[in-house]
Amino acid sequence: MHVTRDFSHYVRSAGEGVQHIDLVVEGVHCAGCMAKIERGLSAIPDVTLARVNLTDRRVALEWKAGTLDPARFIDRLEELGYKAYPYETESAEASEFAESRFLLRCLGVAAFATMNVMMLSIPVWSGNRSDMLPEQRDFFHWLSALIALPAAAYAGQPFFRSAWRALSARTTNMDVPISIGVILALGMSLVETVHHAEHAYFDAAIMLLTFLLVGRFLDQNMRRRTRAVAGNLAALKAETAAKFVGADEISRVPVAAIRPGDIVLLRPGERCAVDGTVIEGRSEIDQSLITGETLYVTAEHGTPVYAGSMNISGTLRVQVSAASEATLLAEITRLLDNAIQARSRYMRLADRASRLYAPVVHATALLTILGWVAFGASWHDAIVTGVAVLIITCPCALGLAIPTVQTMASGAMFKAGVLLNSGDAIERLAEADHVIFDKTGTLTLPDLEVMNAAEIPAEIFALAGRLALSSHHPVAAAIAQAAGAVSPIVGAVEEAGQGVSVTLDGQDLRLGRPSFCGTDALLDKGTVDPEASIVAFAKGGEKFILLVRQGLRPDAKPVIAALKARNIGVEILSGDREPAVQAAADALGIPEWRAGITPADKIARIEQLKQRGAKVLMVGDGMNDAPSLAAAHVSMSPISAAHLSQATADLVFQGRPLVPVVAAIDASHKALHLMRQNLWLAIGYNVLAVPVAISGILTPLIAAAAMSSSSILVMLNSLRGRRLRRENELWK
Repeated sequence: MHVTRDFSHYVRSAGEGVQHIDLVVEGVHCAGCMAKIERGLSAIPDVTLARVNLTDRRVALEWKAGTLDPARFIDRLEELGYKAYPYETESAEASEFAESRFLLRCLGVAAFATMNVMMLSIPVWSGNRSDMLPEQRDFFHWLSALIALPAAAYAGQPFFRSAWRALSARTTNMDVPISIGVILALGMSLVETVHHAEHAYFDAAIMLLTFLLVGRFLDQNMRRRTRAVAGNLAALKAETAAKFVGADEISRVPVAAIRPGDIVLLRPGERCAVDGTVIEGRSEIDQSLITGETLYVTAEHGTPVYAGSMNISGTLRVQVSAASEATLLAEITRLLDNAIQARSRYMRLADRASRLYAPVVHATALLTILGWVAFGASWHDAIVTGVAVLIITCPCALGLAIPTVQTMASGAMFKAGVLLNSGDAIERLAEADHVIFDKTGTLTLPDLEVMNAAEIPAEIFALAGRLALSSHHPVAAAIAQAAGAVSPIVGAVEEAGQGVSVTLDGQDLRLGRPSFCGTDALLDKGTVDPEASIVAFAKGGEKFILLVRQGLRPDAKPVIAALKARNIGVEILSGDREPAVQAAADALGIPEWRAGITPADKIARIEQLKQRGAKVLMVGDGMNDAPSLAAAHVSMSPISAAHLSQATADLVFQGRPLVPVVAAIDASHKALHLMRQNLWLAIGYNVLAVPVAISGILTPLIAAAAMSSSSILVMLNSLRGRRLRRENELWK
């Protein structure tokens, strides 16, 4: 029976004459896999782009429209030894979670077996021959076999499956020598046990698997935390919209059916599905997706609105200018996705090394066996020596050199208030020589403050706070919090875009816009601070002006000074108003700043700095910062940031201070130093150990012990990264 595979609904246009599809590929876990897939898919005629994102195992493919069936890509990946299917967020997350759980089970089984087999092996290897009868030794060997064989069969699946797929595709990877070494060690040990030999190597095989699984689990855990960032934007995309199909007739239609020029209705509490302009109505809207600012914008006739914006209070009629994939939200998604894909190619050097490693190991082991036989040794002794070479050349120490330092350094950073989102963030942060800050929510505090609260009479301020409780506006919430208000005034009414009013004890109380409260004449007294939002309060004939703004983080100025002291360039890129950005830059001593810029402008500036050779650290918190966070060499975001910015950022810092930014940079330099030391230790181990193994001095168990010792040495060196020094004045 022929099964038709139709993937057309997963294909989208990527421009004129170009189609695009995203595929998930199982079994991708190293730079070598990434390179092999990209080469294999790029060889297909008419393919214009084949790019692998190692973080989420996603392949982005583009080809000339109408020339290829997407099923051909899946078939090609199967030929290369990989299972693939179209990318869907939910299925990809489920697959990743299941794989992580399976890897943890394999590690648990291997560790349990290692402890028990070593308990049986120590008496055999450490005692004198006269201390143990042959029957006792055979009994211990058989017990070891009963534990090690099923444990290795289960725990070795991640390596065996990967090796089998590679060999089936007539290629190789780093799991092939690992699998050969483990299988040969187990098979030879079983033969030795059957023939009542003195030595068996079950302990070597299962110990090897345990250490390899530790390294792979650390790597898997790091990558799992940096999944599919662009997919988080899906929650902001409305699937339908209320379209006017007549003068007063509305029909709920899919967004794909909406065209420029159509008119849609946007009710309170709805998220806008299109880009357009308000032609009727008045409301407060949350435009933080575009501007990154926390204050609501008053939308009225002529105000532009964007897909993803939230309508807060009133009803609006919007004339559509762009819908579906033509909206600014879709553009942000594409910018973000492209930036993430570009970042995944960071480890090109490891790519080339991984392609050479497996063939070199195979050739070395084979030549060792043939060489020993050629010089008159028995096949038994030659195979034992060859297995020792395979085991001792296992890339365990190399595999642990980076993840262990990352784990230790991430623990130290956590104590300093910094969380890691990306596995290679530490390496990239250590290279940063230029820092770009967003202003709102990054250099400023995320919450709003009433700057002149002390100038307002206490009883008046308390009354204004109670009235503010009846509003959902963030400025009103800041006033209520500053006043310590807990009980709202009964009967208060909120007018969209104006304010809140109520009659209390025969007096009219109003809180909101100066024009709403009749305080326009007082505006000259309250417009000194360009960053402040002006709120008026009227109690009968008494009228007051409240200045509400986001204050600078208390340690922002010394942090900027500390960065300059480290010869790191600093600038501000913000979508906020020019007076507000200039005021913040002047206060912090930052000469380079830009205001009123879009997400695309931020990425353009980052690319400009990259062309000059700069390694950019982007620090931002708004939804509009997500593409620039991903495009930068490395990125940070405060814990108060929008969810997407947190997910996109390589590092997230906690609390109100900015000190963790400097702390993370200092820690990254120490961690990078330890990584380089670990790599030299691992390379030095191989340079010394391989000739010794070839000489036949080492048994497979000693080879496994040597391999384990190198791994332990790397881990112990990594432990030096647990503590982060707090010597500078910023910590005090």
